[in-house]
This record gives sequence, C-alpha cells and structure tokens, in this order.
Amino acid sequence: MYFIRLLFIIILSTNLFSNVIEVSKDLEKKSILHQTKIFVDETQKLTINDIKNQNRTFTNIDENILRYGYSPKFNVWIKLDLKNIEKEKLNLILEFESPLTSNVEFYKNYTLITTDGLLDEKTNRRSLHPTFNIDLQGEQTQSYYLKVSSHITSMTVKLNLYTNKTFYENELQMQVYFSLFFGAMLVLALYNLSIYFFTKDISYLFYVGYIFTIVMHHLLYVGFAKTYLLNYEQMSFVVKIAPVFIALPVLFLTLFSKSFLNIKNFKTINKILNIFLILLPISVIFFIINDSFGKFRNIIPIVLMCYLFFITVYTFFKGEKQANLILLGWGIILFAGLVMYFSSAGILNIDLSNYYIIEISFVSEALIFSMALANKINRFQEEKQQAQDRLIEEQRNTQKRLQKLVESKTKDLKKTLDEKELLLKELNHRVKNNMQTIISLIRLQNDEIDDKKINNLLLTIQNRISAMSHLHQLLYKKDNTTYIDAYDYFERIVSEIKDSYEDEDIDIVFDINTHLNPNGAVYCGLILNELITNSFKHAFVEKEGVIEISLFKKNNLYNLIVKDNGKGYNQNIKTNSLGLVLIKTLATKQLGAKIDIDSLEGVEVKIVWSEKNEY
Repeated sequence: MYFIRLLFIIILSTNLFSNVIEVSKDLEKKSILHQTKIFVDETQKLTINDIKNQNRTFTNIDENILRYGYSPKFNVWIKLDLKNIEKEKLNLILEFESPLTSNVEFYKNYTLITTDGLLDEKTNRRSLHPTFNIDLQGEQTQSYYLKVSSHITSMTVKLNLYTNKTFYENELQMQVYFSLFFGAMLVLALYNLSIYFFTKDISYLFYVGYIFTIVMHHLLYVGFAKTYLLNYEQMSFVVKIAPVFIALPVLFLTLFSKSFLNIKNFKTINKILNIFLILLPISVIFFIINDSFGKFRNIIPIVLMCYLFFITVYTFFKGEKQANLILLGWGIILFAGLVMYFSSAGILNIDLSNYYIIEISFVSEALIFSMALANKINRFQEEKQQAQDRLIEEQRNTQKRLQKLVESKTKDLKKTLDEKELLLKELNHRVKNNMQTIISLIRLQNDEIDDKKINNLLLTIQNRISAMSHLHQLLYKKDNTTYIDAYDYFERIVSEIKDSYEDEDIDIVFDINTHLNPNGAVYCGLILNELITNSFKHAFVEKEGVIEISLFKKNNLYNLIVKDNGKGYNQNIKTNSLGLVLIKTLATKQLGAKIDIDSLEGVEVKIVWSEKNEY
C-alpha cells in the first residue's frame, strides 16, 4: 500500500513539473514553445487579472511553432515556468520569433513588464524579433505569461530562450545574412537598371520594379522595416495598405513576363492575363477598405502567380527561346511565394526560417532572371550581327549592281557628251564661218564706198562681229569649253581693232589674271571692243598713247578696267554715242555689273560683276 502511494506521488509530481523549463549557464539557443502551456481567449477581453483570479485552464502543446494565419479573432495566452538550476543569477533573453505579430505583452507572474510587436508604439529595439529580458536568481523557479494578439497581420508563435551572449551572436549573424540578401538584390536591381538605360528594353525596367518591390516586402516580412526604417505612425500606415506591398511585386512580375515572353502573340492567354491585371488593383482597393476579409487578401496574387507559371510552361512548349530559364526562375519564385503565403496564413506549419530558404530562393530566382535577360541581350546581339552580315552582303551585291549600272550609264553619258562636244564644236565652227563670211561681205562693201563716215560705221560693225567671231573660234579650237582664255581672247579683239587703225601709234598693255566663262565672255568682248574703238577714235590727238587693259577676280567678283592716257571728255555734255550706250547696256543688263567711268585725265572705265549675275 505504501509503495502504491509513493508511485502515485511520483506520477503526480511528474505531471506537475513536466512543463518546468530548466536553464543553466551553458544554455545556448533553446526552442521552448513545446514546453509551455497556452490558453486561447475567444472573447479577446480577458486581462491578466482574469487569468489569475479565474484560474483559467492552460493546455499543453507539443509543437515548437504555431501559426494562426491573418488577423485571428482571438488572443493567445502563453504560460512558461523557468527554473534556474545554477546557484548563481542568470540573465536570459526570451525571443518571440515572429516580426509580423501585432502586439505581445510580457508578464512576470501577473505583473506587466513590457510590450512589443509590429504595432507596439513604445518599443525601441534593435533586434528583428520582439525580445524580453529575464533575470533568474540562483535555484529560482519563476512563472511568466505572454499575451499575443494580431490585427490585420499574421500571428505566428515561436519562442526561443538564449543567454545574452548567444542571443547577440545569433542576432548579428541573422542580420548580416539578411543584409547580404538585400545587398545582393539591390545590386541585381542596379545592374538590370543600367542595362535598361543602355538597351531601352522595357522588360528590364519591369524587372527592376519587381526586385525593388520584393525588397520592400521582405523588409517588412523579416522585421528590418520595424527595426531600422519606420516609426510607429509609418508602420501603422504601412500595415493598413499591406495589400499594396503584396500586389506590387506580382504586378511588376506580370508585366515583366508579359513583355519578356511576348505573350501578346497568344491572344486568349493575353486576354485572361489582362483581366488579372484589372482584378489585381481592384482587389487591393477592396482589402484596404474592408480589412475583415484580410486573410483572403493574397488569393488574387497567388492565383495570378500560378497562372504566370502556367503561361511560362505553355510558351516553353511553344518553342519560346527565353522560356527555359524563366521557367526555372518561376518554379523557384512560386515555391518561395507559396511557402510565405501558406506559412503566414497558418496552412503550412513548417519552420524554414533558420535555413533562409525564402531568401535563397529570391536571390536564386533574381540571378536566373538576370541570366535570362543577359541571354536575351546575347541573342539580340547575335540576331543583330546576322542582320548586319546580311545587310553587308546585300550592300555588296547592290554595290556591284550599281557599279555595273554606273559604268554602263557613264559609258552612255561619255558617248553622249562626246557627241555633244562634237556638235558644239561644229556649231561654233559654223557660227565662226558664218561670221567670217559676214565680215568679208562688210569689207567688200566698205571697199566700194568712198564716204569716210560710212566707212567708219561699217568698220565698227565689222569689229563688233569680229569680237563675237573670235570667241567662237576659240571655243572651236579648245577641248574644254567651260572657260575662255581671256588674254588670248582680248588680244585677238585688240589686234583686230589695231589693224583697222594702222596709222596710229598706240601701245596696248595687258594685265590679265583670270579666265572667263563663255556666257560672260561674249558680252565682255563686245564691251572691250567698244572701249578700245572709242579710245582709238577719240582719245589721242597726236595719234599716239597707251591703253591699259586689266582683268582680275577678287572676292568672287570680276574686275575689268580699261584705261587710256588720252584727252578725256566731259561727262556733263550729253552725247548720243551708240558705243557708250551699248557699253552701259551690256554691262548692267547682261552682266549685271556696276560701271564706273572717270574721264577727267584720260578715260578709265571700271566694270565689276559677279559670275552668278550673268544672263
């Protein structure tokens, strides 16, 4: 009988103290949730005094993590009993490993010690998860309570116990890993952004948007935003618009896939995708306005991600060259997204946080997508090179065809030009011959007339025709008819006039420094003929003197200067000289020239014209 009583007492003692958590100075990291008891307050109204006075029944649990999904309509009370088996005081840290839980209250016995959580206004910690300091005297056993509630955000319960040193080592390691993750993602974003500025391919811009928004989402998901970036008011606002941070990465990923995989080529698939793109912002607005359905806010993004995965598989089997890498990346991101969603929703109760599976998945997916984008550049460069090679070959063929055509046309043109030159020479020859015939007739007629006045008139006409005849003679003899040797031309004209006045001893001085074109040469020759004839007729009383003829080109202007050292004349006395009228008419009307006559000491005539003004 005594033995039975002793056995009963031992069994009873085991049940009473089986949930006491023994700690020592050798404690490193210890997951303790399975050694605690919980009580679920469905009313959400119970206080610590109600727990104390009403002696609520706490239930043992056998799991190290509990997930209750988004905004559960109850509070969870957790009781843990700690026993210091050392004789000396222990300083411990209790970590509530859930950065998304809204509020956590920590009680020692039945006294509130501190509060923490995503939406706690007073907390000012530098750890990613809520933490609570615990001091246990030597061989002391102490009870603690946690009250956990979550509004809008998800509620996950996981408790870890550390010594101070072990906690800070673990926290530093975790923050370094997350910093490397965020750094790697931002580097990939900047890399793809630089490629966008280089290529102007909108796919890169959409992908950069996806990386930035996934970084923003994950800053909230792992607790960085609460710890380092946002104060209470900002965090409260972010939580209210949480559907935006969920939808944005999916939106940019959809736009990226639509552009990158050329989904516009698949009309039905593209039409359904456009419907999703309309539903996504509508669902975001709906869940922001009505938070009572918060636990369903990820449904549209998750369904859209699954549809995008289906599209990638479909395009892969349709032979899209870029779909293979995208398919691998989509498999990874779909895995990571579903794990995050099912974990936050309380559907999946697997703890993968210690292995950084989500972060590794995101970085792997970002690398794969960046490789796909880089491969797209390589493919474009190959296609560009092939197009350039085809273009070069086509240019060569075209050049050969054009060269043959040019040679043929050049041959025809040369033949035509030779014929034209021959005809032009023949024309000039005939004109010259006809003018010589006219000159001969005038001479014969002049020889039969004894009237000196008529003789001078016929001689003047003869010299005018000779001036034009000499031009055609020069054009006929020259191979190049684009210009006239002014010296040769002027010398012929002057020689003809000089022969007409044999009894006069007049020297002619030439200063010719340019050529004339045929259009202006005929008028210039006629003007020179009139000027020299006037000098011979009227300038020299003693029948001797000097005539200077100068022709040069300056600033694209022709300058013709004819000067004699004769007696000159008074320009104020009106004269009916046909020669002077002819000079002015040819200069101004035909050459478009300016004419200046100085007749005070001898006569100096200066005519200036531009080649483009010649008629």
